Amino acid sequence: MTFDAVRYAELFRTESREQLQTINRALLAMESGDGSVPAALAEVFRAVHTIKGMSATLGYQSLADFSHEMESTLDALRSGNARSTPALLDALFSCADALESALGSSTEHSTATDPMTDAITRLRAAAHAPPPLTSAPPLASAPHPFPLPPPPPLPVSPADPLVGPGVIVRVRQSAEAILPGVRAFLVVEKLRALGEVGAVWPPVEVLQTADTPQSFAVRLSTQASVEAIEAAARSAGDVEHVDVDVAARTRRASLATRALTGEETDREPTAPSAITRQVRLDPARLDTLVNLIGELVIARGRLLQLTATHTDPAVDETMQHAARLIGELQSEIMTIRMVPVGQVFDRFPRLVRDAARQLGKEVTFVIEGKEIELDRALLDEVGEPVVHLLRNAIDHGIEAPSVRSAMGKPRAGRLSLTASRDRVGVQIRVGDDGRGIDRQRVLMRARELGLIDESLEALDEEQLLRCIAQPGFSTADAVSDMSGRGVGLDAVWTRARALGGALSLHSVDGEGTVFTMRVPATLAIVRAVLARAGTERYALPLAHVRETLEYDEHSVQTVKGREVLVLRDEVLPLLYLRDVVLQSEHAGTTREIVVLEHGDRRSGLVVDELLGQQDYVVKPFDAAREGLAIFTGATILPDGAPALIVDVGSLVGSQ
Repeated sequence: MTFDAVRYAELFRTESREQLQTINRALLAMESGDGSVPAALAEVFRAVHTIKGMSATLGYQSLADFSHEMESTLDALRSGNARSTPALLDALFSCADALESALGSSTEHSTATDPMTDAITRLRAAAHAPPPLTSAPPLASAPHPFPLPPPPPLPVSPADPLVGPGVIVRVRQSAEAILPGVRAFLVVEKLRALGEVGAVWPPVEVLQTADTPQSFAVRLSTQASVEAIEAAARSAGDVEHVDVDVAARTRRASLATRALTGEETDREPTAPSAITRQVRLDPARLDTLVNLIGELVIARGRLLQLTATHTDPAVDETMQHAARLIGELQSEIMTIRMVPVGQVFDRFPRLVRDAARQLGKEVTFVIEGKEIELDRALLDEVGEPVVHLLRNAIDHGIEAPSVRSAMGKPRAGRLSLTASRDRVGVQIRVGDDGRGIDRQRVLMRARELGLIDESLEALDEEQLLRCIAQPGFSTADAVSDMSGRGVGLDAVWTRARALGGALSLHSVDGEGTVFTMRVPATLAIVRAVLARAGTERYALPLAHVRETLEYDEHSVQTVKGREVLVLRDEVLPLLYLRDVVLQSEHAGTTREIVVLEHGDRRSGLVVDELLGQQDYVVKPFDAAREGLAIFTGATILPDGAPALIVDVGSLVGSQ
């Protein structure tokens, strides 16, 4: 592999995975036949063409050949020489899967994998199969949605670099070109192999820095034919148009003569147009930047504490200014880490389609709120829980088409995935309009497993969730790859809690079920209330603090042997932080109460003292074996002392 290939290999894989998401999304649109089939077909074609061009550029010949075969079939669909059938679409989906599986291990010497060979065999069989009697009419080719401007005007001054012996080769890159600067350089190198490159306009140095598709011209002295020149230029990939002007030398010399004699021309030397740059960041570098700003936040707190009693106004003013700048820098860096949930959500339509086909069900899948942003690190964590929720909804929520028809429901069940803002966090909901959860059946199974008291006659939604989220819990009569409400739900429950979030459900018999996963918007830096218990200090995430109040003995009562807080019209379970973390006597030491909220549950937490609120940097925390499982991390206080961050979900959920 060449140096340049090594340099761009990871970028190639990243770009190719994005193109594969586009392929899957467009194939789903083609399969649904929603009226935009020609446009969807054009989108698939462009994405496959892009992968082919990038593969060829880096020397991944097996991927390039595979993509070329896909491209040929898609071109036949566009021209009407082939017809779209379910078998052909299935084969194209298989090809997309084979491409994805081969990306990670592709090299210059890679050969076609077994999935690639099988997928191409299916594709050829489906493409050449006789069309069914009810097949759709040929798909019309969609016009190019991003026409590029014509090649740039060529300079005609006496110093015109394109004046001289040879032919002028004008090249226009396609709108979907990936790594356009690299490809432009490759075009010049391909032409250089045919002869002597006298000049390039714009200069090669400028073209190499471009990150948008370019139009450029090359003066080439060669004995090669026009066809050979054009083929060489196109072989670099993502070239939309090539014009080989063999008469250019005479015409350019004439234009130069006119310029020397003072005749006006309608063309002036031009420079490449301004471009909007987008920079790709290495996630590891971004994580390092976040860690550094975290340390800076800790240092800011320490400095503010040290200068709080300083009598020099200049020092105080400078410190306040520095603190404000650090705050703005923190805000900007955290904003950079925020990415739309659509980056993960876009891969789920294919998953839903495959799961529904596997189970013989019809599903209409709706995604809302893709623009909602989450911390990049957290977004990586929520993908797997959402997969489990979607699979369970298809397997156990949505009924078979015949059953739905008998019940008076549409044959296709509705499955929704929604993201929305929730105070300082985000709610992710997975809902279906299926049968709902059979509470009585869950109750009986829970009794068999000893998960609930035998005297319990009914389950509320919190108890229902706790039962079905137990590892291995299932009421299914038969085992399948996705069978059992408990398969995966324990992972969802655990992951939501580990992220400082919560999981809840709402289910109505015969109408459907909605699971709601609440997660914070970011995990790197959190705003928290600092509370004291004895001589120790603990951080309570502000996202779960509803309010604080002075301890009042008249508002604390005893119900069934347990203390509760009577707050306006609510009766809340009461906890003592000393009891939880220190197992020490709290009598006579209590001063303040923090009302905690986690999902739909609330509790009162009695602390010795509230010490204020501040931004805290979350540090990894490995709990000691047999220790309390009520902490999600640790932080460093302004005075340099450590403090544990309390898992509010564990406290509230234990009531």
